[in-house]
Amino acid sequence: YVSNWIILKKVGTKFSIEIISRRINFFVIIGGIGLLLLILGGMYVIFIYLAKQVDIAKSYDNFIASVTHELKSPLASIQLYLETLSKRAIPENRKKEFIDLMLKDTERLKDYIDTILEVSRIEQRRPVFNFAVMDGVKTVRSIIADFSRRKNIYHRNLKVYSDNSGNIVADRDSLAIVIRNLLDNAYKYSNPNSQVDVHMYCKKNSFIIDVKDRGIGINPLDQKNIFNKFYRLRDPKKPHVTGSGLGLYIVREIVKHHKGKIVVLSKGLGNGSTFRIALPLYSGLNKELLKPLLNAKRAG
Repeated sequence: YVSNWIILKKVGTKFSIEIISRRINFFVIIGGIGLLLLILGGMYVIFIYLAKQVDIAKSYDNFIASVTHELKSPLASIQLYLETLSKRAIPENRKKEFIDLMLKDTERLKDYIDTILEVSRIEQRRPVFNFAVMDGVKTVRSIIADFSRRKNIYHRNLKVYSDNSGNIVADRDSLAIVIRNLLDNAYKYSNPNSQVDVHMYCKKNSFIIDVKDRGIGINPLDQKNIFNKFYRLRDPKKPHVTGSGLGLYIVREIVKHHKGKIVVLSKGLGNGSTFRIALPLYSGLNKELLKPLLNAKRAG
């Protein structure tokens, strides 16, 4: 310590002048501020990423719980009917009623399984499509008729209008998934016996399908997120609406693969909503878009 003190005493003044500068180095300050901002920016990005991952994890957990419930409910119903038929003497008219109810439950199971498989194919970028040229109005009317028959929806509760028709390039099965999902949501989020309108028309080079309900409506915030995977509307007036949160996500992806667009139109809560699909007309498709559609092979 003493020897170091003696050395510092003799050369300390000269040494300090050489290493200590009274001038401010702005480059060092600017560099330090830039580095600090870079670190803060990185921390912000990491925080946003983690927040999104937490939201996805919560949505996934909700999805698993919802799907488990939706699968167990029809299975339990089918099991109950089968046990009743096997253990009791049931009149013929009641047997037919039980069989019809079990068939409906199996259709519910099939729809859910198809939904999960469709999402899996979309996520793996190998969706199943079999494109063909078809009449837009006739195809959609046929799909709606099948939906009405399966759901026992009366004509007065579902009105279909068409101004004119045109040929489109579509996969009928996938288009049926789109229409069924939109109609199913329209009735889920509307009052019982509420009317739903489907309006079809051609505009420029597009075939337009409007599905309009008179239900709870959609606020602007939900309109931005409604097509996201696992996203579901929450309405205190309808707390028991079932679903997986995948229907509109699948709808958007199918429409996108058909080179079309889908938007939601709503003036807010309590004002109903309209889902508008615009598919390109066959006559308006250029060769670059038409060739990959017609050459698409059924995969999976």
